[in-house]
Amino acid sequence: MNFFSTKRMNLHQARWYPNYWDTIALLIVLAVIALFAWNAKQMTTPYQLGQVIPISLNPRMLPLYAARTVVRMLLALVVSLLFTFIFGTWAAKSPRARRIIIPIIDILQSVPILGYLSVAIIAFIALFPGSELGPESATIFVIFTSQAWNMMLGFYQTMRSVPAEIKEAARMMRLTPWQTFWRIEVPFSMPGLLWNTMVSMSASWFFVVASEAMTVSNQQILLPGVGSYIAVAIQAANIRAICYAVLTMFIVIIIYDQLLFRPLVAWSEKFKTDREATDTDKESESWVVDLFRRTRFMRLVGLWLTSLFNAFVNIRFYTAMHSQQPPAHQQSIHHRITSLIWLGLTFICGLAALTYLAIYLHNNFIWPEIGHVFILGLITSFRVFIMIAICSLIWVPIGVWIGLHPRVTRIAQPLAQILAAFPANLFYPFVVIFIVTFHLSPNIWLTPLMILGSQWYILFNVIAGASSIPKDLFQVTANFNVKGKLRWLRLLLPAIFPFYVTGAITAAGGAWNASIVAEVASWGKKTLTATGLGAYITQNTSTGHFENIALGIGMMCVLVLIFNRLIWRPLYDYAESRFTLD
Repeated sequence: MNFFSTKRMNLHQARWYPNYWDTIALLIVLAVIALFAWNAKQMTTPYQLGQVIPISLNPRMLPLYAARTVVRMLLALVVSLLFTFIFGTWAAKSPRARRIIIPIIDILQSVPILGYLSVAIIAFIALFPGSELGPESATIFVIFTSQAWNMMLGFYQTMRSVPAEIKEAARMMRLTPWQTFWRIEVPFSMPGLLWNTMVSMSASWFFVVASEAMTVSNQQILLPGVGSYIAVAIQAANIRAICYAVLTMFIVIIIYDQLLFRPLVAWSEKFKTDREATDTDKESESWVVDLFRRTRFMRLVGLWLTSLFNAFVNIRFYTAMHSQQPPAHQQSIHHRITSLIWLGLTFICGLAALTYLAIYLHNNFIWPEIGHVFILGLITSFRVFIMIAICSLIWVPIGVWIGLHPRVTRIAQPLAQILAAFPANLFYPFVVIFIVTFHLSPNIWLTPLMILGSQWYILFNVIAGASSIPKDLFQVTANFNVKGKLRWLRLLLPAIFPFYVTGAITAAGGAWNASIVAEVASWGKKTLTATGLGAYITQNTSTGHFENIALGIGMMCVLVLIFNRLIWRPLYDYAESRFTLD
């Protein structure tokens, strides 16, 4: 081996030697690993039901509380992604599964968080007796329920709207369904999924108070976190502690936006083809992405992980199945038999559930009480639809404008995350003082608290829809001199309509869920209660009347299902068939 070949080999090896950028990147990675390891140790400490975990209002404890809360939210987010990929894909691919999954999701997203909490806390404490892992798991599960439904519905919507030419390209390349999912469908859905992931992460802050400060059957369980800190500050009427909590949330949101979502937004740029609408040829920027691009060793680790992912995606376990398909007439007979079995099982399960429900209502309630709860549900539903209409008038034009100007999007994204993250509980001091001072009606002035967290579903979905409008459509409308009102009616509103309907459905479900927080506001010893189904569920959860909790949750699910069948689902089907961009 001569001198020059040895030199070239040494230079090639030196390309992968760590540099000082690797040191910085490695410190960040080790800090994240240490954070999760520390939280894992805290979650497994001994705990007995009835044990009081002290929550200090000393602001020095807030960094530790924030770390505990964020790890819970991130773990819930991972579970939500798995749920989204499994059930979103299943619903998009199978018409039979779609008829079951989508109505169930419509119901689940309207079930109040206290409904999940009442069941989850008992189940997980029994599953992990004598350990704090029981309440921790219950909290993570409840946070999961505030994230998963929006992500799953958004992913399902984009999976259903993959353009026909892209599907044809996958068939021409002879990709298996497994490869098509990872190479075609997930990349196409990634921008919308990322926006919904960000708003779901922010929405989980909205319910973090209820999930970390649990009160079930007059038994309060406090887990160290920002949510329990806020709950204790509200009980103590400590406005200074509330301000500290707001500042902490602001800092934490900026940190995970910079370390997680900004890099993901920059990474997702490669999944866009020609979908940037207007003034955008500049890619999203992230100092974390730039940092890892300058490293040597970490880039080598990234290439190794990429090769593992490619091997995972390229598993062709569908090949044998596809090579031995039965004849067409046998497939038709098999399809008919499967459909009959499916319909029969669905009918039997539905009939059994209806029979059990009728017996339960007859044994535990009288008809006047059921009618009273139904009236409370109608009052809450009226509040929900008024708030959805007002938010749509405000956020649809703003969302379209932001989505058409990606430079504005890069500024609006973290700002919207921060605004979406503030729990309604943080506004209790101001709302209660305002209502009491001016002798106002809680039935009217507590209503805006319902939409504080869920309005952002509309904004984020409209932004995702506007930013995905193909550029050639703008060129066509410009050539035909389509402007102003006609441009909105012929291009912008039809293009964003499927995304808006998805956001409105999720926002309505979130508003129903938020009614348990919004219809009862407390500050110190002062409590204001609005008439509605949310207040009914909250009051019975605190006193441990599980039959009344079940009645309230069941009534909420029935009303949501009725409105979804009469309003939202027809709009969704119309948007999917009429305004999908192929």
